[in-house]
Amino acid sequence: MNNYQFIKAWTDNGIGKLELQRPEVLNAINRSMVVEILAALREFDQLEQVKVIVLSGAGRSFAAGADIKEMAEENAISMEMKNQFADWDKISLIKKPVIAAVQGFVLGGGFELALCADIVFAAASSKFGFPEVQLGVMPSAGGTVKLTKLMGKRKALEFLWTGNQLKAEEAKHWGIVNQVVPDELLLQETIAFAENLVKQPALSLRLIKDTVEKAEDLPIYEAMQYERKNFYLLFASEDQKEGMQAFMEKRSPHFKGK
Repeated sequence: MNNYQFIKAWTDNGIGKLELQRPEVLNAINRSMVVEILAALREFDQLEQVKVIVLSGAGRSFAAGADIKEMAEENAISMEMKNQFADWDKISLIKKPVIAAVQGFVLGGGFELALCADIVFAAASSKFGFPEVQLGVMPSAGGTVKLTKLMGKRKALEFLWTGNQLKAEEAKHWGIVNQVVPDELLLQETIAFAENLVKQPALSLRLIKDTVEKAEDLPIYEAMQYERKNFYLLFASEDQKEGMQAFMEKRSPHFKGK
């Protein structure tokens, strides 16, 4: 893996691990960090040995928001010219499963980064929120859109307008996180889940993710047609033949991701 300034990225038994590494500022996210996050995710997406990606943050918090010092002197034109959120948009194009392990503050840009993951494990101490309104701005990397889809208009507005924080169990109630675990077990539980996914056929994981993402936006009939095409496509894979043959022979399958 590349040497990064603001993150750490490495592979371990089929898992691509990416850790935010600015604990001295609670992993506040600056533009350079986003560039590095995207680069690492893309590299994991291309590495054949990586089946699943786990995203975490070093220290007491996952990420307490954007780096406000970096943005304070910006203006509308400078941000437009920098195409401020182009790299954020590209994170959604990662095809492999992305699992986030979050703890402490998961705020602003940190919350938006967690929402980019497919599965979220949260430490019991986690607190989620969008404090942007208190700075005279608003979420800008998908926060308002994704929160509204998860919570509905009225509840999303309550949190976006007030900047109030959600506790981990509340976040689970609204479908923002999948599992809430004791702080000391966060990475252990997340990695255990990732290790189970590593054993699954990679093409099935990829096309299931693709289909579910389309299902969020397409009308039901079009989504079902898209699902069917991906189902047919998997019959061109070696793993489909192996999976069904293993089932008939009453043995464990040996998937190759082909």
